[in-house]
Amino acid sequence: MKLVLMSLFAGVACAQTWVAQHSGTTASLRGLSAVSARVVWASGTGGTYLKTTDGGATWTAAQVPGAETLDFRDIQAVDEQTVYLLSIGSGDKSRIYKTSDGGRQWKLQLTNPDPKGFFDALAFWDATHGTVVGDPVDGHFVVLTTSDGGGHWEPRTAPRALPNEGAFAASGTCLVAMGKRDAWFATGGPHAARVFHSRDRGANWTIAPTPIRNDGAAAGVFSLAFSDSLHGVAVGGDYTKPDSAERNVAVTSDGGRTWTEPVGAHPKGFRSAVAFLTGRKVWIATGTSGSDISSDDGKSWKPFDGGAYNALSFVSSKVGWAAGPSGRVAAFQP
Repeated sequence: MKLVLMSLFAGVACAQTWVAQHSGTTASLRGLSAVSARVVWASGTGGTYLKTTDGGATWTAAQVPGAETLDFRDIQAVDEQTVYLLSIGSGDKSRIYKTSDGGRQWKLQLTNPDPKGFFDALAFWDATHGTVVGDPVDGHFVVLTTSDGGGHWEPRTAPRALPNEGAFAASGTCLVAMGKRDAWFATGGPHAARVFHSRDRGANWTIAPTPIRNDGAAAGVFSLAFSDSLHGVAVGGDYTKPDSAERNVAVTSDGGRTWTEPVGAHPKGFRSAVAFLTGRKVWIATGTSGSDISSDDGKSWKPFDGGAYNALSFVSSKVGWAAGPSGRVAAFQP
């Protein structure tokens, strides 16, 4: 389970890998949220959530009572005690749960009231202010926000969608909240691979196309990450073609107003998650066909691991985790 690639990348010798850990579950994991070097949460199918308080030396897996049939595609941890879970699915299968006592009790905060609704991801600006994005209903994306830690979720005026456009609930990172008010979410589908940006916590949105492939229902932008309010990377591709590197990455240097395709080497396949490692100023992307690294703001990429993962979460340039199919979890080794 350990694969190391030594290379000379952008003039700097580097070695990194994912080191497998025992999760104690066989659930497919797509939600991941690292709080510190010791505390990490993950989530997945079968109403499953996982927690470690010792950096992954031991993981504890459990199910949310009454949610055993749900698929938790996103998890957002405020700290060791306070965590939000988002499940996906049509209508009332899309839900938000919260624990304030480290998982001993879970409270159902929100059930999607629209039978045509489908939640995709949630994100928080701080401990009390957050947002949820869902697939279009009656031609408009669904955007909800909370200002009281999920006690109440208020609908916002949502942007109009293109025909058959939607967001991908692949890793909980098609939606990003940054700073005090900025939010971005990404989409895909036939003729739609776009990024939506709000500067006022979802009240108003601007829309920008990306060069990421949008030639089918399984293609588009799957994940976004930003190093600051201007510089960001979008990754995706077609999840039915995991080894295809065709139009699977785009970069922005103006806060998402415009996106361009890098001319250098792309990630080596479909990628469902991307993250920025501040201290090293590098980007990590992962997907079911492997992981890649970029040290030039996403302009070129090199592979470093061939394992299948769905999600990433980092707390520093040296400390992070990946999660994926069949209960796979791994720690980053820089």
